[in-house]
Amino acid sequence: MIATPEKKLLQIPQTINSQFSHLLKQQYPEKHDHYRFEDFFQFHPKSGVVTDWNEARNIFVTEDFIVGLIDGLEQEVGEAAGLVMYTMGYQWGLNDAKFFQQWFEKEYQKNVRDVNTLFMLEAWWWPFISQGWGNWEVDMSEQKNGFMFINIFDSAVARSLGDVGKPVCHIYAGLFAGFFSEMVKKPLSCIEIQCYAMGETYCKFLLGRKDQVDAAVFWQNEGATAKDIEKKMHNGEFVR
Repeated sequence: MIATPEKKLLQIPQTINSQFSHLLKQQYPEKHDHYRFEDFFQFHPKSGVVTDWNEARNIFVTEDFIVGLIDGLEQEVGEAAGLVMYTMGYQWGLNDAKFFQQWFEKEYQKNVRDVNTLFMLEAWWWPFISQGWGNWEVDMSEQKNGFMFINIFDSAVARSLGDVGKPVCHIYAGLFAGFFSEMVKKPLSCIEIQCYAMGETYCKFLLGRKDQVDAAVFWQNEGATAKDIEKKMHNGEFVR
């Protein structure tokens, strides 16, 4: 997705034809440590097609594409641009959850529901790291209460836009909401409560039920910081 302007780029996966097979995967079908850039991607120079280990087609764009996309949406729909990006991410997450379960079972010969949850989540996010979406950290300590926190380090969107003083990673929030909603078969929502584009060192997201996220939105609009929201959530200060 993005690294340096010269090398790190954004990938948008699409399904591919079987003709674009991954040579390394053919040679080592049970290889799991395949997330180096050189291992994960397969380039087909004659056709101009780039595929990845999971047999998805990718395209590469620069940081200018991200900036242009956000600016273009804001010019067209104004403040609703964030909602548009969230909706895009949500649909992406729904579709990717189904795609993930297919390639996970094919690669590991196990159902995603039969393995450790953290292992499953790391397996899901590793390709995103290879594609440039950033490293992550998941805090599931409050899972029993219906919510969790996700940290993203080196967000492609936030780093591209720079310090603009507001949360900008709406597509990530939508992605998490869509993916986890499909995985648990329950409607979930997500909000970014801390962003690199606000001068923070990393981005933080709250994933949970709609009433929990709605409460966080209210607190955020009232000026609450990420730490304030975390404290309120841990103390159960939201409408059930």
